[in-house]
Amino acid sequence: MARTRTTKTLAQRIDLNYFKRATPLKRAKFWLSVGVPALALIWIVWQGYAKDSRVYSSGGMSKSHAVLEAQCAACHVQTAGAISAKPSDAACLACHDGPIHHAAQLNSPGCATCHTEHRGRVNIVAASNESCAHCHGDLKASGGAVRYEAHIRSLEDGHPEFAALHAHGGVQASDPGTIRVNHAIHMKPIRRGPNGPNVQLECGDCHQPGAVSSEWKYADAKYTAENTSYSGQGESLTLQQGTLRKSKPVSGRELMAPVRFAYACAGCHSLAFDKRFNEGVPHDKPEVVHAFLLKKFGEYIAAHPGEARVVRDPGRDLTGKPLAPPVRLLAPGEWVAERTAEAEDLLRRKTCKQCHTLFTKAEAGDGRIRGASGQSKEPSNSSALAGGAFEVAKANITARWMPHANFDHDAHRGFSCVSCHEKALSSTETGDVLLPGISTCKKCHAPGPEHAESRCFECHTYHDWSKRKEIKPTFTLPTLRTGER
Repeated sequence: MARTRTTKTLAQRIDLNYFKRATPLKRAKFWLSVGVPALALIWIVWQGYAKDSRVYSSGGMSKSHAVLEAQCAACHVQTAGAISAKPSDAACLACHDGPIHHAAQLNSPGCATCHTEHRGRVNIVAASNESCAHCHGDLKASGGAVRYEAHIRSLEDGHPEFAALHAHGGVQASDPGTIRVNHAIHMKPIRRGPNGPNVQLECGDCHQPGAVSSEWKYADAKYTAENTSYSGQGESLTLQQGTLRKSKPVSGRELMAPVRFAYACAGCHSLAFDKRFNEGVPHDKPEVVHAFLLKKFGEYIAAHPGEARVVRDPGRDLTGKPLAPPVRLLAPGEWVAERTAEAEDLLRRKTCKQCHTLFTKAEAGDGRIRGASGQSKEPSNSSALAGGAFEVAKANITARWMPHANFDHDAHRGFSCVSCHEKALSSTETGDVLLPGISTCKKCHAPGPEHAESRCFECHTYHDWSKRKEIKPTFTLPTLRTGER
Protein backbone atom coordinates (compact mmCIF):
# COMPACT_ATOMS: atom_id res chain seq x y z
CA MET A 1 0.00 0.00 0.00
CA ALA A 2 1.47 3.34 -0.97
CA ARG A 3 2.49 5.78 1.79
CA THR A 4 0.35 8.88 1.92
CA ARG A 5 2.31 12.21 2.41
CA THR A 6 0.19 15.03 3.60
CA THR A 7 1.05 18.36 5.13
CA LYS A 8 -0.30 17.14 8.43
CA THR A 9 1.98 14.14 8.50
CA LEU A 10 4.91 16.27 7.48
CA ALA A 11 4.17 18.83 10.23
CA GLN A 12 4.20 16.07 12.84
CA ARG A 13 7.88 15.53 12.13
CA ILE A 14 8.76 19.10 13.26
CA ASP A 15 9.78 19.64 16.89
CA LEU A 16 7.53 22.39 18.09
CA ASN A 17 9.86 23.20 21.03
CA TYR A 18 12.90 23.93 18.88
CA PHE A 19 13.04 27.54 20.04
CA LYS A 20 13.45 26.39 23.64
CA ARG A 21 16.61 24.43 22.95
CA ALA A 22 19.89 26.14 23.92
CA THR A 23 22.28 27.16 21.16
CA PRO A 24 25.73 28.83 21.27
CA LEU A 25 24.27 32.10 20.00
CA LYS A 26 21.51 32.08 22.60
CA ARG A 27 23.97 31.34 25.38
CA ALA A 28 26.18 34.22 24.24
CA LYS A 29 23.23 36.63 24.19
CA PHE A 30 22.19 35.53 27.66
CA TRP A 31 25.57 36.02 29.25
CA LEU A 32 26.03 39.37 27.50
CA SER A 33 22.61 40.53 28.71
CA VAL A 34 23.38 39.52 32.28
CA GLY A 35 27.14 39.96 32.49
CA VAL A 36 27.55 43.43 31.01
CA PRO A 37 24.97 45.14 33.29
CA ALA A 38 26.41 43.23 36.23
CA LEU A 39 29.93 44.42 35.41
CA ALA A 40 28.66 47.98 34.94
CA LEU A 41 26.87 47.83 38.30
CA ILE A 42 29.97 46.47 40.00
CA TRP A 43 32.07 49.25 38.43
CA ILE A 44 29.67 51.95 39.56
CA VAL A 45 29.58 50.55 43.09
CA TRP A 46 33.36 50.37 43.15
CA GLN A 47 33.71 53.96 41.94
CA GLY A 48 31.28 55.08 44.61
CA TYR A 49 33.16 53.15 47.28
CA ALA A 50 36.43 54.72 46.06
CA LYS A 51 34.75 58.18 46.16
CA ASP A 52 35.70 58.83 42.55
CA SER A 53 33.00 61.18 41.26
CA ARG A 54 34.21 61.11 37.68
CA VAL A 55 31.71 58.38 36.90
CA TYR A 56 28.88 60.83 37.60
CA SER A 57 30.51 63.83 35.86
CA SER A 58 29.23 65.23 32.59
CA GLY A 59 32.77 65.96 31.33
CA GLY A 60 36.30 66.95 32.26
CA MET A 61 36.99 70.07 34.30
CA SER A 62 38.97 73.08 33.20
CA LYS A 63 42.64 73.29 34.09
CA SER A 64 41.92 75.75 36.91
CA HIS A 65 39.43 73.37 38.56
CA ALA A 66 41.10 70.05 37.71
CA VAL A 67 41.82 69.36 41.38
CA LEU A 68 38.05 69.33 42.05
CA GLU A 69 37.12 66.68 39.46
CA ALA A 70 36.49 64.07 42.15
CA GLN A 71 34.68 66.46 44.50
CA CYS A 72 31.27 67.19 43.03
CA ALA A 73 29.96 68.53 46.34
CA ALA A 74 32.52 71.33 46.22
CA CYS A 75 30.45 73.07 43.53
CA HIS A 76 27.10 71.22 43.42
CA VAL A 77 24.80 71.40 46.42
CA GLN A 78 24.10 67.98 47.94
CA THR A 79 20.66 67.58 49.53
CA ALA A 80 19.09 64.32 50.77
CA GLY A 81 21.74 62.28 48.97
CA ALA A 82 21.11 63.97 45.62
CA ILE A 83 23.49 66.45 43.93
CA SER A 84 22.08 69.47 42.11
CA ALA A 85 22.66 69.67 38.37
CA LYS A 86 23.69 73.31 38.45
CA PRO A 87 26.52 74.64 40.60
CA SER A 88 25.59 77.23 43.19
CA ASP A 89 26.96 80.78 43.11
CA ALA A 90 27.70 80.47 46.82
CA ALA A 91 30.09 77.61 46.06
CA CYS A 92 31.92 79.74 43.47
CA LEU A 93 32.13 82.74 45.80
CA ALA A 94 33.59 80.56 48.54
CA CYS A 95 36.81 80.46 46.51
CA HIS A 96 36.51 83.43 44.15
CA ASP A 97 35.40 86.93 44.95
CA GLY A 98 33.42 88.10 41.91
CA PRO A 99 32.83 91.83 42.40
CA ILE A 100 29.79 93.30 40.72
CA HIS A 101 30.20 94.58 37.16
CA HIS A 102 28.49 97.97 37.59
CA ALA A 103 26.42 99.40 40.39
CA ALA A 104 23.74 100.41 37.86
CA GLN A 105 23.29 97.00 36.21
CA LEU A 106 19.78 95.61 36.30
CA ASN A 107 20.66 91.99 37.05
CA SER A 108 23.65 89.84 37.81
CA PRO A 109 23.94 86.57 35.88
CA GLY A 110 24.93 83.43 37.71
CA CYS A 111 28.58 82.41 37.64
CA ALA A 112 27.91 79.35 35.49
CA THR A 113 26.05 81.45 32.93
CA CYS A 114 29.33 82.83 31.61
CA HIS A 115 31.82 80.30 33.01
CA THR A 116 30.62 76.87 31.90
CA GLU A 117 32.45 73.87 33.29
CA HIS A 118 32.81 70.21 32.22
CA ARG A 119 34.10 71.09 28.76
CA GLY A 120 37.58 69.68 29.22
CA ARG A 121 40.80 71.61 29.66
CA VAL A 122 39.46 74.88 28.26
CA ASN A 123 39.96 78.46 29.43
CA ILE A 124 36.96 78.93 31.68
CA VAL A 125 37.48 82.71 31.67
CA ALA A 126 36.75 82.77 27.93
CA ALA A 127 33.07 83.72 28.06
CA SER A 128 31.05 83.69 24.86
CA ASN A 129 30.02 86.88 23.07
CA GLU A 130 26.40 85.87 23.62
CA SER A 131 26.91 86.16 27.38
CA CYS A 132 28.08 89.77 26.98
CA ALA A 133 25.50 90.64 24.31
CA HIS A 134 22.72 89.47 26.62
CA CYS A 135 23.07 92.85 28.35
CA HIS A 136 25.19 94.97 26.02
CA GLY A 137 23.13 94.15 22.93
CA ASP A 138 20.42 96.35 24.42
CA LEU A 139 22.04 97.96 27.43
CA LYS A 140 19.87 99.39 30.18
CA ALA A 141 20.76 100.79 33.58
CA SER A 142 18.86 100.96 36.84
CA GLY A 143 19.18 104.75 36.87
CA GLY A 144 17.72 105.12 33.40
CA ALA A 145 20.62 106.89 31.66
CA VAL A 146 23.33 104.73 30.09
CA ARG A 147 26.88 106.10 30.03
CA TYR A 148 28.16 103.66 27.42
CA GLU A 149 27.28 102.45 23.95
CA ALA A 150 23.97 100.62 24.26
CA HIS A 151 24.03 98.21 21.31
CA ILE A 152 27.22 96.14 21.17
CA ARG A 153 27.01 92.50 20.18
CA SER A 154 30.61 91.83 19.20
CA LEU A 155 33.77 93.58 18.01
CA GLU A 156 32.42 93.44 14.47
CA ASP A 157 28.83 94.32 15.34
CA GLY A 158 28.18 97.60 17.10
CA HIS A 159 31.52 98.24 18.83
CA PRO A 160 32.28 102.00 18.70
CA GLU A 161 35.61 103.71 18.14
CA PHE A 162 37.87 103.81 21.20
CA ALA A 163 36.82 106.52 23.66
CA ALA A 164 40.31 108.08 23.68
CA LEU A 165 39.83 108.98 20.00
CA HIS A 166 36.30 110.37 20.34
CA ALA A 167 35.67 114.05 19.65
CA HIS A 168 33.81 115.80 22.50
CA GLY A 169 31.57 118.73 21.71
CA GLY A 170 33.12 119.07 18.29
CA VAL A 171 36.61 119.27 19.80
CA GLN A 172 39.08 116.69 18.56
CA ALA A 173 40.54 114.33 21.13
CA SER A 174 43.80 115.65 22.56
CA ASP A 175 46.65 114.28 24.62
CA PRO A 176 46.60 116.01 28.05
CA GLY A 177 50.38 115.67 28.38
CA THR A 178 52.47 118.82 28.69
CA ILE A 179 55.82 117.46 27.49
CA ARG A 180 56.51 118.97 24.07
CA VAL A 181 57.53 116.31 21.58
CA ASN A 182 57.57 116.23 17.79
CA HIS A 183 57.41 112.58 16.81
CA ALA A 184 57.86 113.30 13.10
CA ILE A 185 61.26 114.91 13.72
CA HIS A 186 62.42 112.14 16.03
CA MET A 187 61.43 109.44 13.54
CA LYS A 188 63.78 110.88 10.89
CA PRO A 189 67.59 111.02 10.98
CA ILE A 190 68.35 113.68 13.58
CA ARG A 191 71.54 115.28 14.90
CA ARG A 192 72.65 113.96 18.27
CA GLY A 193 73.64 117.11 20.16
CA PRO A 194 74.92 120.43 18.73
CA ASN A 195 78.03 118.84 17.21
CA GLY A 196 77.02 115.21 17.23
CA PRO A 197 76.46 112.85 14.30
CA ASN A 198 73.10 112.10 12.74
CA VAL A 199 71.31 109.10 14.25
CA GLN A 200 68.17 107.18 13.35
CA LEU A 201 66.00 106.70 16.42
CA GLU A 202 63.74 103.70 16.86
CA CYS A 203 60.54 103.58 18.90
CA GLY A 204 62.18 101.24 21.42
CA ASP A 205 64.89 103.82 22.15
CA CYS A 206 62.31 105.82 24.12
CA HIS A 207 59.32 103.52 24.67
CA GLN A 208 59.66 100.22 26.53
CA PRO A 209 57.42 98.28 28.93
CA GLY A 210 58.21 98.73 32.61
CA ALA A 211 59.48 95.17 33.14
CA VAL A 212 61.92 95.25 30.21
CA SER A 213 65.52 95.50 31.34
CA SER A 214 67.23 95.90 27.97
CA GLU A 215 69.93 98.50 27.46
CA TRP A 216 68.89 102.08 26.80
CA LYS A 217 70.86 103.33 23.81
CA TYR A 218 70.66 107.03 24.70
CA ALA A 219 70.81 106.87 28.50
CA ASP A 220 73.25 108.92 30.60
CA ALA A 221 74.80 107.21 33.62
CA LYS A 222 74.94 110.48 35.57
CA TYR A 223 71.20 110.97 35.34
CA THR A 224 70.19 107.31 35.72
CA ALA A 225 72.06 107.20 39.05
CA GLU A 226 70.54 110.49 40.18
CA ASN A 227 67.81 110.60 42.82
CA THR A 228 65.20 113.14 41.81
CA SER A 229 62.90 115.01 44.15
CA TYR A 230 59.88 114.37 41.96
CA SER A 231 58.11 111.02 41.73
CA GLY A 232 57.97 109.28 38.40
CA GLN A 233 54.64 107.78 39.39
CA GLY A 234 53.30 111.23 40.22
CA GLU A 235 54.00 112.42 36.67
CA SER A 236 51.34 110.09 35.24
CA LEU A 237 47.61 110.68 35.27
CA THR A 238 45.65 108.46 37.66
CA LEU A 239 42.85 106.25 36.40
CA GLN A 240 39.36 107.64 36.71
CA GLN A 241 36.99 106.07 39.20
CA GLY A 242 34.73 103.30 37.98
CA THR A 243 37.17 101.75 35.52
CA LEU A 244 37.30 97.98 35.21
CA ARG A 245 40.74 96.46 35.18
CA LYS A 246 42.59 93.38 36.32
CA SER A 247 43.57 93.23 39.97
CA LYS A 248 47.29 93.33 39.10
CA PRO A 249 49.48 93.16 36.01
CA VAL A 250 50.51 89.73 34.86
CA SER A 251 54.04 90.38 33.65
CA GLY A 252 54.71 94.13 33.74
CA ARG A 253 55.11 94.10 29.96
CA GLU A 254 51.51 94.99 29.13
CA LEU A 255 51.86 98.78 28.97
CA MET A 256 54.63 101.14 27.99
CA ALA A 257 56.35 102.85 30.90
CA PRO A 258 56.44 106.68 30.89
CA VAL A 259 59.42 108.05 29.00
CA ARG A 260 62.18 109.06 31.41
CA PHE A 261 64.70 111.81 30.63
CA ALA A 262 67.63 109.89 32.13
CA TYR A 263 67.08 106.85 29.92
CA ALA A 264 65.66 108.19 26.66
CA CYS A 265 66.59 111.87 26.38
CA ALA A 266 69.79 112.61 28.28
CA GLY A 267 72.03 111.07 25.64
CA CYS A 268 71.04 113.78 23.13
CA HIS A 269 69.56 116.68 25.11
CA SER A 270 72.28 118.38 27.14
CA LEU A 271 71.43 120.37 30.26
CA ALA A 272 74.62 122.44 30.03
CA PHE A 273 74.36 125.84 31.71
CA ASP A 274 77.79 127.51 31.57
CA LYS A 275 80.96 127.15 29.50
CA ARG A 276 82.99 126.95 32.72
CA PHE A 277 81.57 123.47 33.45
CA ASN A 278 81.46 120.23 31.51
CA GLU A 279 78.38 118.91 33.26
CA GLY A 280 74.71 119.77 33.14
CA VAL A 281 72.22 120.70 35.82
CA PRO A 282 70.06 117.99 37.45
CA HIS A 283 66.83 117.11 35.68
CA ASP A 284 64.74 118.18 38.64
CA LYS A 285 62.47 120.85 40.05
CA PRO A 286 63.48 124.53 39.64
CA GLU A 287 64.37 124.88 43.32
CA VAL A 288 66.73 121.89 43.10
CA VAL A 289 68.37 123.33 39.99
CA HIS A 290 68.68 126.71 41.72
CA ALA A 291 70.43 125.16 44.73
CA PHE A 292 72.75 123.22 42.41
CA LEU A 293 73.74 126.40 40.54
CA LEU A 294 74.42 128.31 43.74
CA LYS A 295 76.64 125.51 44.97
CA LYS A 296 78.54 125.12 41.70
CA PHE A 297 79.16 128.83 41.16
CA GLY A 298 80.04 129.28 44.84
CA GLU A 299 82.68 126.55 44.61
CA TYR A 300 84.00 127.99 41.34
CA ILE A 301 84.45 131.58 42.55
CA ALA A 302 86.15 130.30 45.70
CA ALA A 303 88.69 128.51 43.50
CA HIS A 304 88.95 131.37 40.97
CA PRO A 305 88.61 134.64 42.97
CA GLY A 306 90.08 136.65 40.07
CA GLU A 307 86.88 136.18 38.04
CA ALA A 308 85.06 138.46 40.48
CA ARG A 309 86.52 141.26 38.30
CA VAL A 310 83.95 141.35 35.47
CA VAL A 311 84.87 143.05 32.18
CA ARG A 312 82.00 144.16 29.98
CA ASP A 313 81.72 142.31 26.67
CA PRO A 314 80.84 144.90 23.96
CA GLY A 315 79.43 142.16 21.79
CA ARG A 316 76.63 141.64 24.28
CA ASP A 317 75.51 145.26 24.48
CA LEU A 318 71.86 145.65 23.53
CA THR A 319 70.34 148.71 21.88
CA GLY A 320 68.03 150.63 24.18
CA LYS A 321 69.46 149.18 27.37
CA PRO A 322 71.82 151.06 29.68
CA LEU A 323 75.44 150.07 29.37
CA ALA A 324 77.18 148.45 32.30
CA PRO A 325 80.49 149.90 33.53
CA PRO A 326 83.52 148.68 31.54
CA VAL A 327 84.85 146.89 34.61
CA ARG A 328 83.03 145.79 37.73
CA LEU A 329 84.47 144.31 40.87
CA LEU A 330 81.85 142.08 42.49
CA ALA A 331 81.71 140.42 45.85
CA PRO A 332 81.65 136.61 45.64
CA GLY A 333 78.00 136.51 46.62
CA GLU A 334 77.07 139.08 43.96
CA TRP A 335 79.04 137.20 41.30
CA VAL A 336 77.32 133.94 42.23
CA ALA A 337 73.88 135.59 42.14
CA GLU A 338 74.49 137.10 38.68
CA ARG A 339 75.85 133.87 37.17
CA THR A 340 72.98 131.87 38.70
CA ALA A 341 70.39 134.24 37.23
CA GLU A 342 72.08 134.12 33.82
CA ALA A 343 72.22 130.32 33.88
CA GLU A 344 68.57 129.99 34.93
CA ASP A 345 67.50 132.39 32.19
CA LEU A 346 69.49 130.41 29.63
CA LEU A 347 68.01 127.13 30.80
CA ARG A 348 64.51 128.55 30.73
CA ARG A 349 64.78 130.02 27.24
CA LYS A 350 66.93 127.41 25.51
CA THR A 351 66.62 124.13 27.42
CA CYS A 352 63.71 123.64 29.82
CA LYS A 353 61.16 125.38 27.61
CA GLN A 354 62.13 123.21 24.68
CA CYS A 355 60.30 120.26 26.26
CA HIS A 356 58.40 121.54 29.31
CA THR A 357 55.47 123.88 29.83
CA LEU A 358 56.59 126.67 32.16
CA PHE A 359 54.45 129.15 34.06
CA THR A 360 54.88 131.79 36.70
CA LYS A 361 54.09 131.14 40.33
CA ALA A 362 51.32 133.74 40.07
CA GLU A 363 49.69 131.78 37.26
CA ALA A 364 49.96 128.61 39.32
CA GLY A 365 48.33 130.35 42.27
CA ASP A 366 45.27 131.73 40.47
CA GLY A 367 44.68 128.62 38.35
CA ARG A 368 45.29 130.26 34.97
CA ILE A 369 47.59 127.44 33.96
CA ARG A 370 44.72 124.94 33.78
CA GLY A 371 41.57 125.09 31.71
CA ALA A 372 38.10 123.89 32.59
CA SER A 373 38.90 120.42 31.27
CA GLY A 374 41.88 120.14 33.57
CA GLN A 375 44.34 120.06 30.70
CA SER A 376 47.42 122.23 30.81
CA LYS A 377 47.32 125.54 28.96
CA GLU A 378 50.20 127.43 27.40
CA PRO A 379 51.20 130.12 29.93
CA SER A 380 52.12 133.70 29.20
CA ASN A 381 55.66 134.33 27.98
CA SER A 382 56.20 137.20 30.32
CA SER A 383 59.57 138.35 31.59
CA ALA A 384 58.48 137.19 35.03
CA LEU A 385 59.66 133.74 34.00
CA ALA A 386 63.23 134.96 34.14
CA GLY A 387 65.33 134.74 37.28
CA GLY A 388 64.00 131.36 38.37
CA ALA A 389 60.52 132.63 39.35
CA PHE A 390 58.75 129.89 37.41
CA GLU A 391 57.25 126.45 37.82
CA VAL A 392 57.22 123.40 35.56
CA ALA A 393 53.82 121.99 34.66
CA LYS A 394 53.11 118.41 35.67
CA ALA A 395 53.87 116.01 32.82
CA ASN A 396 50.34 114.52 32.80
CA ILE A 397 51.53 111.36 31.06
CA THR A 398 48.71 108.98 30.15
CA ALA A 399 49.99 105.54 31.06
CA ARG A 400 46.72 103.75 30.29
CA TRP A 401 44.74 105.07 27.35
CA MET A 402 42.01 102.40 27.49
CA PRO A 403 41.07 102.04 31.17
CA HIS A 404 38.11 99.78 30.41
CA ALA A 405 40.13 97.31 28.36
CA ASN A 406 43.02 94.92 28.86
CA PHE A 407 45.83 95.36 26.36
CA ASP A 408 49.15 93.56 26.30
CA HIS A 409 52.06 94.93 24.26
CA ASP A 410 54.00 91.76 24.99
CA ALA A 411 51.44 89.69 23.08
CA HIS A 412 52.01 91.97 20.06
CA ARG A 413 55.81 92.06 20.25
CA GLY A 414 56.10 90.39 16.84
CA PHE A 415 54.74 93.51 15.13
CA SER A 416 56.65 96.71 14.51
CA CYS A 417 55.47 99.73 16.49
CA VAL A 418 54.61 101.82 13.43
CA SER A 419 52.42 99.05 12.00
CA CYS A 420 49.87 100.08 14.65
CA HIS A 421 51.07 103.58 15.60
CA GLU A 422 51.56 104.81 12.05
CA LYS A 423 50.44 108.32 12.99
CA ALA A 424 53.71 108.75 14.91
CA LEU A 425 55.53 109.12 11.57
CA SER A 426 53.72 112.37 10.79
CA SER A 427 52.73 113.74 14.22
CA THR A 428 54.17 117.19 14.96
CA GLU A 429 51.96 118.30 17.87
CA THR A 430 52.11 117.30 21.53
CA GLY A 431 48.32 117.00 21.65
CA ASP A 432 48.13 114.34 18.93
CA VAL A 433 46.66 111.08 20.22
CA LEU A 434 48.74 108.37 18.57
CA LEU A 435 46.57 105.47 19.69
CA PRO A 436 45.61 103.15 16.81
CA GLY A 437 41.92 103.13 15.94
CA ILE A 438 39.61 100.14 16.17
CA SER A 439 39.95 99.56 12.43
CA THR A 440 43.62 98.70 12.99
CA CYS A 441 42.69 96.07 15.58
CA LYS A 442 40.06 94.55 13.28
CA LYS A 443 42.69 93.78 10.66
CA CYS A 444 43.94 90.94 12.87
CA HIS A 445 41.16 90.36 15.40
CA ALA A 446 38.21 88.90 13.52
CA PRO A 447 36.22 85.64 13.33
CA GLY A 448 37.72 82.76 11.42
CA PRO A 449 40.74 80.48 11.55
CA GLU A 450 43.00 82.97 9.77
CA HIS A 451 42.55 85.67 12.43
CA ALA A 452 43.36 86.30 16.07
CA GLU A 453 40.75 85.86 18.81
CA SER A 454 38.12 88.61 18.76
CA ARG A 455 35.70 87.66 21.53
CA CYS A 456 34.83 90.26 24.16
CA PHE A 457 36.77 88.56 26.97
CA GLU A 458 40.03 89.08 25.06
CA CYS A 459 40.01 92.82 25.88
CA HIS A 460 37.35 93.28 28.54
CA THR A 461 36.74 92.02 32.04
CA TYR A 462 33.37 91.65 33.66
CA HIS A 463 34.24 91.87 37.35
CA ASP A 464 35.24 95.20 38.88
CA TRP A 465 38.45 94.08 40.57
CA SER A 466 38.92 97.46 42.24
CA LYS A 467 36.15 96.29 44.62
CA ARG A 468 37.71 92.91 45.22
CA LYS A 469 37.44 91.46 48.70
CA GLU A 470 39.51 88.78 50.33
CA ILE A 471 37.86 85.38 50.79
CA LYS A 472 38.26 82.95 53.66
CA PRO A 473 40.15 79.79 52.57
CA THR A 474 38.24 76.54 53.14
CA PHE A 475 40.04 73.78 51.21
CA THR A 476 42.98 71.63 52.26
CA LEU A 477 45.62 70.00 50.08
CA PRO A 478 44.62 66.59 48.64
CA THR A 479 47.54 64.91 50.45
CA LEU A 480 46.26 66.23 53.77
CA ARG A 481 42.78 64.81 53.10
CA THR A 482 44.10 61.34 52.24
CA GLY A 483 46.75 61.25 54.94
CA GLU A 484 49.60 60.82 52.43
CA ARG A 485 53.00 62.37 53.13
